Formats: sequence, structure tokens, C-alpha cells
Amino acid sequence: MRKRFDIRQSVIYIAFVVLFLIFSITLKDVGVGFASVSNLMNILRQTCLVAIMAVGMTFVLGAALIDLSTGPVVACTSLVCGLFLQRFGLVAGVAAGLMFGVLAGVLNGFLVAYLKMPPFIATLGTQTVFTGVARTITNLQSVPITDKTFISIFGGGSVGMIPSVFVWMSVIFVLGVLVMYKMPFGRKVLAVGGNVTSAKYSGIPIAKVQMKVMVLMGVLCALAGILWAGRFGGGRYTLGEDSGTAVIAAAVLGGTSMMGGVVSVYGAIVGALMMGMLDNALVMYGLSVYQQTIVRGIVIILAVAVSTVREEN
Repeated sequence: MRKRFDIRQSVIYIAFVVLFLIFSITLKDVGVGFASVSNLMNILRQTCLVAIMAVGMTFVLGAALIDLSTGPVVACTSLVCGLFLQRFGLVAGVAAGLMFGVLAGVLNGFLVAYLKMPPFIATLGTQTVFTGVARTITNLQSVPITDKTFISIFGGGSVGMIPSVFVWMSVIFVLGVLVMYKMPFGRKVLAVGGNVTSAKYSGIPIAKVQMKVMVLMGVLCALAGILWAGRFGGGRYTLGEDSGTAVIAAAVLGGTSMMGGVVSVYGAIVGALMMGMLDNALVMYGLSVYQQTIVRGIVIILAVAVSTVREEN
């Protein structure tokens, strides 16, 4: 198992370096150049929010679950945060946004852990519900945010040349690594995902672990929604709508198994950066939106296929 894990780790890093070199060479004369500092900072800004959610998805997949409701939770959070911020101030806006994420996670966790619904079906249902909620809250209207302090801290500011979203991503990454690899909860997640029957007989509370990973996913989606609102200066029902597949793809590309029990928080970050790098390169190559969608779909299929083949071997 250790050998197989190491192979997973090396593949994502090798692929990342190879793609970076290819894009840097073939796109060096396009626009400002793929490898220019300004373009790399742009990729970083676009990728950090997906990376934050990919850390949460690593825990979810590690427990042999899945969450398809991530995108709509981001959108709902951005709107809730914006509305509360307008009426009650910065602290209330952030707290309300995070609370929505908690409630979304609790709902998903309750359906999966206690009602024993298949996670794919349960979160597909809540995805539809949250999509409708996002379109109903403000009747398709965006919620502008003009609080400069909020924008500076959550998504729109920077620390020197470093975007604030990167700081947030770094904090979540470090916490994710500590919890997954250094704390008992991480071991419980892997035990539940690896063999739920063995975990049950070992005294691990299966339902509680499943509930906690779904709540964690909800909170990180909410944080991403708040950061998205700060970056774009308001809440919108379309924010994060295309992020769901990217989040899952990033985690799987990074070496996390969709069958559970095998994870890589490090790889999830690299996988997210790879997806952002790919999106940026496709735009620079001049592909249409529809062509970009086709390529992303192929990448996701390949990622899942490779993950499945590795599990069988």
C-alpha cells in the first residue's frame, strides 16, 4: 500500500511539471506569456478557492463519500454573506455565511450518515435544492459588497505581492495536513473509508465521522463563497457553479481514491493548481468556452479512469 501511495504522489507532480514546461514553451509569445509573473498570479487567484474546497473533498472522498452540492453552497453563501453584511456589518456577514455552510454540511451529513442515503443521490438532491435557493434568495439579483475592509481581508486584497486568497489557502492547507496526518480524526476518516466494517468493530463511530467530514466540506465551501464574494465585490447566484467537478477532479488528480481510504492533501493542492493552469492555458490557446468544457471533461474522465486502474492494481 505504501508503494502504491508513493506512485500516486509522484504522478501528479511529474504531470504538473511537464504541463507547466509545455505551456511555458508553447505560450511564451502569447499575450504576456504563460510563465510571466502576472499570469502566474492570475492562475493563483483563480485556483486558490478551488484548492480550499479540494482539501475538504479529500476528507469526504477519504471517508468513501462524495459531495456534489459544493457549487450551489458557494453561491448561497456569497448571497447570505452579502445580505447580512449590508444590514448588520462585517462580523455578522462572515458568521452568517459560515453558518450556512455548517447547516448545508449538517443536512448532507444527516442524509448520508443517519438516513443511510447513498451520498451521490443525497448530495445530488441537495445540489438541486441549493441551486434553487441561490436563485430565490434575491430573485436572481446580485448583492453588491462595498465594505473595503471585508474586500481587503476576504479575497480582494493582498499581502505585499501575495493575494489574500493564497494566504487563506495556505492556512487551510496546513490545517488539513495536520488534521489528516497528525490527529486521530484523520486516521478515523481513513479507517472508515478503507473498510467500514473493520472500523465499526474497532469502535469508531461511523456516523459521527461521516457527519463531521460533510460539515467540514460545508464550512470550506462557505469560506470559498465568502472569499469569492470578496474577490468579485458581491454575492451572485452563479458564483462557484462550475467548481463542483473541478474540486472533485483536483482531489482525484492529486491521488485521493474515490473508493476511500487513500488520500493526499498535498496532491489536492497540486491537482487544483493543475486544473487552474489547464484552464488558463486553454484560454491562451484560443479555445472557445465549449471546447474548453470538452477538454475539462476529458481530463476528469482520465483522472477517474487512472484512479480506478490504480485501485484494481
